[in-house]
Amino acid sequence: MTLPATTSQTVGPFFKIGLRWLEQNCLASEGVTGERVAIFGRVLDGDGIPVPDAVLEIWQANSHGKYAHPQDTQDKPIDREFSGFGRVPTDQDGTFHFATIKPGAVPGPNGKEQAPHLAISIFMRGLQRQLTTRMYFPNDERNLKDPILNLVDTARRGTLVAKATSVTGGVGMLEWNVVLQGAHETVFFDLGL
Repeated sequence: MTLPATTSQTVGPFFKIGLRWLEQNCLASEGVTGERVAIFGRVLDGDGIPVPDAVLEIWQANSHGKYAHPQDTQDKPIDREFSGFGRVPTDQDGTFHFATIKPGAVPGPNGKEQAPHLAISIFMRGLQRQLTTRMYFPNDERNLKDPILNLVDTARRGTLVAKATSVTGGVGMLEWNVVLQGAHETVFFDLGL
C-alpha cells in the first residue's frame, strides 16, 4: 500500500506551541570541549522588518569535526555530551540567540576540507519549505578554501560569515543576521527537496 503525496504546508501561526518543548539554545553543556561562542542576530524580511515567529534549526560537528550521527564514520573523537543540534525561535523583535562551540573542519565534496560552519534551516509562516543556509566563523583562513563558500559570488559571501563583536568571560560573541530577500539577502541553498 502506498500513500498519496500531499502538498507542502506552511508552518504557523501556532507552531511555537507544538515546538516550544523542543527549543534548545544551549548546544554545548559545561563538559563539552571546544572554543565557546555565543551567537545572536535577527531574522528580517526584505523591508528590514523583524520576523517574530521564525525558528532556526542548527546542525554542526563537534570541535574535532565529527557529527553525532551514525553515518559519520570518520576516525575522530566523539563527544557524547554534544549532539550538535539546536532549535531557537525568534522573539517579537526578530532576535535569536544561542550558545555553542566552534566546530572542527569536516570533509566536503571530493574529500576537500570545509571550513568550520553551522548548517542552519529556517522555518516560518508563509514558507512552503524551510530555507537552508550556513554560518561561517569570522577570521578563519579556511574560509578562503571552503568548497561550498567558494560556490557563492564573492560579493555575497559576507552574508554567510558572522561578525565578531566582543569576548566576554572567555566566550566569543558573534553577530549573524538573516535577511530573507532584497539587496542584502542571505545566501540560501537549494537542496532539491
